[in-house]
Formats: sequence, structure tokens, C-alpha cells
Amino acid sequence: MAQLNFLCLLGLTGTGKTSLALDLARKYPIAIINFDSRQVYQDFPIVTAQPSIEEQQVCPHYLFGFLKVYEQINAGQFVCLAEEKIKQVSEQKRLPVLVGGTGLYLRALLLGLAPIPPISEEIRQKVTQWEQEKGLAFLYEYLSKVDLEYASKIHFNDKQRIKRALEVYFQTGKPFSTWHKKQEQNVTKYNCLKIGLKMDLSLLTDFLAQRIDKMIQTGAIEEVKQAWLKYGDKSLPGFSGIGIPEIIEYLEGKVNFIEMKLKWLKNTRAYAKRQLTWFKKESNVIWNTPANVRELKKEIEKWLKQLNYF
Repeated sequence: MAQLNFLCLLGLTGTGKTSLALDLARKYPIAIINFDSRQVYQDFPIVTAQPSIEEQQVCPHYLFGFLKVYEQINAGQFVCLAEEKIKQVSEQKRLPVLVGGTGLYLRALLLGLAPIPPISEEIRQKVTQWEQEKGLAFLYEYLSKVDLEYASKIHFNDKQRIKRALEVYFQTGKPFSTWHKKQEQNVTKYNCLKIGLKMDLSLLTDFLAQRIDKMIQTGAIEEVKQAWLKYGDKSLPGFSGIGIPEIIEYLEGKVNFIEMKLKWLKNTRAYAKRQLTWFKKESNVIWNTPANVRELKKEIEKWLKQLNYF
């Protein structure tokens, strides 16, 4: 079976991946497929920086805003959905363009899932009981002791990934990161051009601050407030995206407006730093900065010509 082709625009949050994808859509018949773990939630289009309704009219968009906040998605589920969309888009004679920053999803798609044994119900209950009795902060601290490599790649409030990593550790006796290394020995069934956008963190911080201001101006606080009133449980999976806990703290009166913005910016910058660490290990990425996006477009066009794609 011939390899399917797709273009992947990856990199740090706030570096213009969506803008680059939309520029390509105005020139080529493409479809954009999301691989950001937060942009899958339908109640938070603003705070998770999902493409606007107008942007989504430029070309077909898939896997954005389709989950309820109480639903979870893992790498395996993402791979199934993404593979279906890549095949569908390819059959429509469009180029699938994956856009996002969740490196684990991309690696799972390209290399398959790590061969982790099933987790017993006893282990799941143990980890859940720990969370209920000791709190998420304790779980993250424990994970940092047994698997610092993986803990450093995820957010300390990412309950789903923290619990998953501990379940794997208790079930197998091996760190989650060890299983990921076994995954990297696999061979991909896709022909993928990986284009990366990055920026010095000191410069990126200013851009992130401006983006947070724009999100607030366009209704991010009201968006989170409505979801919070609707579901009444801030521990639901969809509420873990950066910006949402910070806004809820503000709504609860625990922090003032300035403190909320500073905390939101600090956590977003920390996330960008984790992305940088993860993507440094991603092979065959053509990197450049948003200021040199023209050079990246040349690389994409050269690849398309080699494939005789359009």
C-alpha cells in the first residue's frame, strides 16, 4: 500500500501556524486537521485559539471543537480520528495539513503507539484514590520523582496525562518515557513534511501577552464563565487548558485581573518551553521563525513539486 502524504505545521504556541496554513489554503486545495489537544473542546474556541468561523470558511477544517468538556481524548483515539481524516481528505484530492502543537499526538500518528500492556482496574482505582485523597499536586510531584523526563514535558495541572503516566508506571514498573522510546523504533506509514515555527522565548513572551489581551477583548472571560456555569465542575477534562483555570480563579475572586493575566502568561510561556524541549527531539523538521515564513513556503512548494502533487 502506497504511503499517504501530509504536511505538518508544528511548533510553539503563538508562532503563527494557523496563519501559515491559511496562506497555503488560499493557493492550494488543502484541508486543515487539528492536532492540538486543547482545541478539540467545543466550549472554548477563544481561549484555546481555535480558527475563527471566517478562517474555517477558507478551506475544510477537521477535529476542531468537537468534544464536550466532560469527554476525554487520548493519543490512541486521536490517531484513529486523524487517520480517518487524512484518508478522507486525500481521496478528495486535497492535501491534508496537520496543524498543532501536541507533539505526542504527532508522534503517535507517525510511529504508532507504544506497546504498553493494559492497565488493571485495581491500578486505575489506586491512582484515582490518590488524586482524591492527596490531590493532583502530590501526583505530579510523585511523577517527577519516578519519571522526571516525562513530567517535565507536561503541565502540572494536566490531570489526564499525569494519571496515565502513573498508571503505566505502577502497572509495568517502568517510566512512561521508557515506553515512548520503544515507540520511536517503529517505521511510519506516512510521507510527511514537517515544517516548524519557533521563536526565542524572550521575544515570544511579548507575542503571547498580546494574544492573551486579544483573547480577553474578544470574550475569553465570558466564554469560560458560561462553561463554568453550564457544567459546574472545573475538574472536567476540558477545563484543564491553559487560561481556563486562571480565568476561573479570577471569577472566584482568588486573584485580581492583573494577577490572572500574569499567571496565564507565565503558564503559557512554560508550555511553550515544554513544546520546545519536545520538538527538539522530533526528527527531520525544517525550522524557521515567523519572520522568515517565506523561506518555509519555498520548502513546502519544493516538496509539492517533487511529489508532483498539484
